[in-house]
Amino acid sequence: MEFDYSPEQTQLRKAVREFAEAEIAPHVMEWDESQTFPEAVVKKLGRLGYLGAVFPEALGGAGLGYIDYSIIMEELSRVDPSIGLIVAAHTSLCANHIFIAGSEQQHRHYIPRLATGEWIGCWSLTEPEAGSDAAGTRSTAVWQDPSWVLNGGKTFTTNAHQADVCVAMFVTDKAAGHRGISAFILETGTPGFRVGKKENKMGMRASSTGEVLFDDCRVSPAQLLGQAGEGFIDSLRVLDGGRISIAALALGIAQGAYEAALEYSKHRKQFGRPISEFQAIQHKLADMATEIDAARLLTYRAAWMKNQGLPVNKESAMAKLYASEVAVRAADEALQIHGGYGFIKDYPVEKFYRDVKLTTIGEGTSEIQRLVIARQLLKE
Repeated sequence: MEFDYSPEQTQLRKAVREFAEAEIAPHVMEWDESQTFPEAVVKKLGRLGYLGAVFPEALGGAGLGYIDYSIIMEELSRVDPSIGLIVAAHTSLCANHIFIAGSEQQHRHYIPRLATGEWIGCWSLTEPEAGSDAAGTRSTAVWQDPSWVLNGGKTFTTNAHQADVCVAMFVTDKAAGHRGISAFILETGTPGFRVGKKENKMGMRASSTGEVLFDDCRVSPAQLLGQAGEGFIDSLRVLDGGRISIAALALGIAQGAYEAALEYSKHRKQFGRPISEFQAIQHKLADMATEIDAARLLTYRAAWMKNQGLPVNKESAMAKLYASEVAVRAADEALQIHGGYGFIKDYPVEKFYRDVKLTTIGEGTSEIQRLVIARQLLKE
């Protein structure tokens, strides 16, 4: 068993951390308050190869793996979880769905542009009546020779208002249930395809979340992604990798909150002593550090397994479940250690506290992760 990072991975972590602290940290609260999508920074991430970490060099990617990608996600999210969420939706969901299920022609057309950040991607599965029950999709795609005609709408689509490319799921055969759902690739500017309401969120406010709408949107057969009827099945494969990215995102939030609390405890004085000298604070810090290490091991185990081509359905769900719930506890305790100052926007734990809850919801709630894990356990 190996529990260390390679020299290249250690250097990658250092490089991403330096980028995040120099290019992102000075603007975190400005972007949050104004709900500004940091397009210039996202484009830089593309040029550095971070948006295409898991794609082959032949398609414009960096040719790395899921451990490297998790390092990128963790380090970006340690500074601003909004950036981590933007990258996760773009890379793990949109681009990766095209990579997993797309034709060679679709690979050549889309992956290089997405991997390099020339185009921004979004992924649309959720609907008002189809959240945890993703198989309850109502948006439809009807074949009317020579086109597919798309109607319906999606909610909670990350990057919706900036995306050049959208991968979305539609019912193509209602009688077939979840095996009658197909995926399509839409490009901005396609007639009948538009964005709707942008949500005003509690946290991760620099990452835009909104509706995408389809009104008699006609697309060619070339826009069908994968085989007709296999969109939902492919989505589950996509989510196996996506949950690793959200686990890494949660890990970054937990690490950022813990570091802020540790540093604060060394300088904040009460009763004439730094609060870090009090056992109650020491216990909080010890519990946070221990749980974060455990979450990191689960996350990087899943990433390693993904790199080996092993099934990760259970392991990615475990990583996402545990890391997200650890992150919620870490943010809560970090704010508690800050006391009243933790409730003030001058301190980073206030934003971590608002941002972190989404990690227990996005890409499958904690309740859904437990169902995924249990189903796998009962098969064993």
